[in-house]
Order: sequence, then C-alpha cells, then structure tokens
Amino acid sequence: MPYEEGLAGERTRAILAETYGAGGVDAALDRMKALARRLSAETPGARGGEPRFYSAPGRTELGGNHTDHNHGRVLAAAVGLDALACVLPRPPADPGVRILSEGWPDPIVVDLSDLEPRASEAGGTAALVRGVARGLADRGIAPRGFDATIASTVLPGSGLSSSAAVEVLLGAILADLAGAKVDPVELAKIGQFAENRFFLKPCGLMDQTTSAVGGIVAIDFGDPAAPLVRRLDFDFRAAGLVLAVVNTGGSHADLTDDYAAVPAEMKAVAAFLGKGALREVPPGLLVERGPEIRAACGDRALLRALHFAAEDARVPEMAAALESGDLAAYLRLVKASGDSSWRLLQNLYPPAAPAEQGLSLALALTEGHLAGEGAARVHGGGFAGTIQAYVPATRFEGWKALMERYFGAGSVMPLDARPVGATRLL
Repeated sequence: MPYEEGLAGERTRAILAETYGAGGVDAALDRMKALARRLSAETPGARGGEPRFYSAPGRTELGGNHTDHNHGRVLAAAVGLDALACVLPRPPADPGVRILSEGWPDPIVVDLSDLEPRASEAGGTAALVRGVARGLADRGIAPRGFDATIASTVLPGSGLSSSAAVEVLLGAILADLAGAKVDPVELAKIGQFAENRFFLKPCGLMDQTTSAVGGIVAIDFGDPAAPLVRRLDFDFRAAGLVLAVVNTGGSHADLTDDYAAVPAEMKAVAAFLGKGALREVPPGLLVERGPEIRAACGDRALLRALHFAAEDARVPEMAAALESGDLAAYLRLVKASGDSSWRLLQNLYPPAAPAEQGLSLALALTEGHLAGEGAARVHGGGFAGTIQAYVPATRFEGWKALMERYFGAGSVMPLDARPVGATRLL
C-alpha cells in the first residue's frame, strides 16, 4: 500500500503544528508524502510495516561566535528549516542502511556490521551514518538497518548547520529503531563524534546541541562532557524584528583549514599558558602575558584569544537581556559581537582570497541601510556563507530588496525559532 496513506487525520496535523507551527502543516505534509512515495517506489523488496517520520532542525547562532570549541558559552536557536526523513526499519538481523537523499540520484549504502572509520567515506553522508551508529554502539545501543528517503530545507552553505541537522536526525532514527531513549545532549555528542572522527571535520558542540534540544538555548560548555543547557523564551517578531540570514555565496568546500585554524590557534594560546582551553584562562592574563603570547603563537592567535574572552563574557549578558525583555541592550551586544568577530576573530573572508568579501560587504550595506536600527553580525563559522541581521519589520522589505540586488533572489532567509528539537513525528 502507498506509504503516504497513513498521513491523513487530525492527529497528524496536530503533531505537525507543534513542530512547524499552524502555518507550516500543509507544507510539511506535502514533503512527507513526497518522501513516502519515493520510499514506496524505490525500496528494494517488501519490508512490510508502516514507515516512520523524523525531523531535526537547523540552527542559528545568536551569540558566542567560535566559543564552543574552547569550552565557552553560546546562545543559539533551532530554526524552522529542517532535515526530514521517511524511514522503514529492516529486520533486526539486517544491518544494511540505504538512504535516498533529495537531489542525489545514487543511494547512500552503509553496512552497520562494520563501524570503523573509512577514509574513503570522509566528507560524505555515509561517514555520518557509520559514525553515529558507532557512537550509539559505544553506549550499548545496537544500531539496526533501515531504508530511508531524506530531504532537507537546511541548504548546505546556508550557515544554518545542515550537517548537524543530518547528524542529529540520524541519531534520532537509529536510537528510536533500537527502542532506546537518548538524552538530547547525548545525541548531540554522538553527532559531534561522527563529524570529528568519521567525517573528519573539526567542530564544537553548539550546532548539534541546539538541533537536538530545540528552542532558544543558552549553553555553557565549561564541562564539555556535561554542558549546561537552559531554554529561553523570546519572540523577535512580536518585538517588531525580523531575524534573518543572508547567504552571500561562496563555497565552504575549501575552507576546512581556515575553520580548523581558529580553535587550533585559540588552544595554542591556552596551551602556552598551561591550560587545555581558553575558558580556563583568566581574561586579564591574556593582556598581562601578551608579549610572550605574540612571540610564541603569533599576533592573530592573540587577537582570537582576546575575541574569545570578550565573546564568552557577552553571552550571559545577551541571555539576560532577552529574559528581561531589554531589546535595546540585546541589540547593542549583537553589534559588539559582530564587531569583535570582524576585528579580532578575523573570520569574514578567507585569508588566501582577500578579494572575496561577501560577508564584509553584506554587513557594511546592512549597517548603512538600517542607520542605527536593528543589528547585524557574521553568522556561524564565517569566511564565506551568511550574515545574520535583526531588521525592524517596517524596514524588512527594503533591506531584503537591497540584499537580493547584490546576492541574488532567495538569498535572504527569514527565521523563526522552532520549539521542537530532533523528534520522531509519526
């Protein structure tokens, strides 16, 4: 029987309304039906049973630019864009995984009886499947094979962490198929493990944690093994602001070394001062021993360490401003964060390609257009990709037209915080 037949009914609509909002139910249903039809048409053999549906959101970083990897604090929000999967379990003795991903003609095939990293899979989705399965297996949860179709509205290169959404989605699928309940933060750690050890890309834990938990979250990574996660409640639209990101273009494909240099240089400064991460370094010590740090680690490393100290201290102030409803204070802190990333962290364009400065241009244009209203900052890892802007609703259409004139139609993506993290929908 066509797998999408089970999607009718008010119960389904109610579940989707919790995740996507009342206005997003029909679009979510259309996506789910399309995934179910493809799974029904392309699943090899008769598996039997009803398919299951899972979703994991992308995330937007609100504060704490490049702090998580040095045990710092961050403020982030899950967004309405997500990775969505229609899944059909295989029999318990079948360790095979076959995933059909929207936009890719060839299936991703993984045998879960082998959970060792493979160099040939590095940088691909198969590495994430194997790595997430290994992370669960290391926690005593036996992964089970499945067939799936996956589609994502978190576009690669959008700065909204498409990779973390997929990692957490895979964790939710594999844990649920095994009948296991996994804490969202633990699910995030498994995703980070897969990205670091199997996909071979260095990353902190902010993206996965935000996707797994959902909502607006303040996260303290002082103890990376047990991060403190606190949910906040704030509605930017109700406050008269549109939160949006602008995709300025540029590929992230050749920027791995630039990303890796940020935590590496910060940790080099921490190591020089006898610490494992910058969170352990008293901020005043950076200036006190600055001449020695310059000689040992270089000027850029010291500047990035100074950014960390200021940005890490800024995050709890941003959270407090939101909790108290002090929007003016919050926007001042957003501007300070963006300025620090531009001047000290220096992650607005690739060092090897100074002619490519889409992020800098977008920020300069936004600042000029808003003329003191709202705020804007670099978003996420930087070097290419997106800026984030808080635009008064009355000025949004004019600002959007300006951004799209420079960066193309569809480059502006308005965002709303999604209250639900990684979840099984049905």
